[in-house]
Amino acid sequence: MKKLSMVNKAIYAINIVVALLLLLSFILPFLPPKTFSILAVLNLGVSFLILLNALFFIYWLIGLKKQFVLSLVVLCLGYVSFGSLYKFTSSKQTEHPNNFKVMNYNVRLFDLYDWIPDANTETKIVEFIKQESPDILSIQEYHPHEKVDLSFFKYKYEKLSGKKTKYGQAIFSQFPIINSGSIEFPNTANNAIFADIVTNSDTLRVYNIHLESLKIDAKMENLKKEDSERLFNRISSSFKMQQTQTELFLKHKASCHYKMIICGDFNNTAFSYVYRKIKGDLNDTFKEAGNGFGRSYDFKFFPVRIDFVLADEAFAVNGFKSYNEHFSDHYPIMATLNLLQ
Repeated sequence: MKKLSMVNKAIYAINIVVALLLLLSFILPFLPPKTFSILAVLNLGVSFLILLNALFFIYWLIGLKKQFVLSLVVLCLGYVSFGSLYKFTSSKQTEHPNNFKVMNYNVRLFDLYDWIPDANTETKIVEFIKQESPDILSIQEYHPHEKVDLSFFKYKYEKLSGKKTKYGQAIFSQFPIINSGSIEFPNTANNAIFADIVTNSDTLRVYNIHLESLKIDAKMENLKKEDSERLFNRISSSFKMQQTQTELFLKHKASCHYKMIICGDFNNTAFSYVYRKIKGDLNDTFKEAGNGFGRSYDFKFFPVRIDFVLADEAFAVNGFKSYNEHFSDHYPIMATLNLLQ
């Protein structure tokens, strides 16, 4: 192996910084944002850091340079810490007579204010849901739109707020809902709701969580206009609120003795403190049965997964699907589950 040129020395210096940042990010899920809000912001870029290190690894390997070892070691440590950013295996699909499907979808008020350029987005969302026919549907940013008819579900629970425009969270089910309620989060319209649902063989609890939004505009032209300090402070504040909301949710969850499924828009990634705390011993259905990046949010720079379906170990995860239907700033996801006997 030859000595590095000046250009490669500069590239390797950048490589070292990127590798160290990724290494630092491995401890982020264990650091509460209220205490380490500055570092917590870094978790938004973990996917990007992984991709950059993968590119550095390929660059040095092609050039037969021993510098490839740095990114290789850090990527291996990342795999041990988080698993693979991209799942190369094909999506699992196991047929079983007791399978049921759970969909999670942030519908952004059914495009009430025409964010999507296509016409009749609200009816397209309904048609899509009807076609995919989930047995349980968890919706964030639900709005009782006059053109939205989800009456093909037999049962529902919704919790709405707002004066002029009503919106909130909703759970729809083909199985009977025997109990339901809301976990109120302070100083925000976000909250978590739950429904106790009787299936053919047991009663299970479904949570629908919508954690505080980071209020980031994914459009490059709008991001450029943002004052960096104000943006940083706003994100830090949102992370702190997410921690408070997670603590309230976990307190409520601790009193539940049913087998459970947790759905929601966490407004944070699988590399975050709130994800680690909420997931606990549950299975992330994407990791169990999905493939690809599992993208669930329309962020133009790299794939972002901030929507989740987490399932108790009492459930077999027999399938998972990430959709590409662009009717919202989020993409729907669906897990196929079977309650083990």
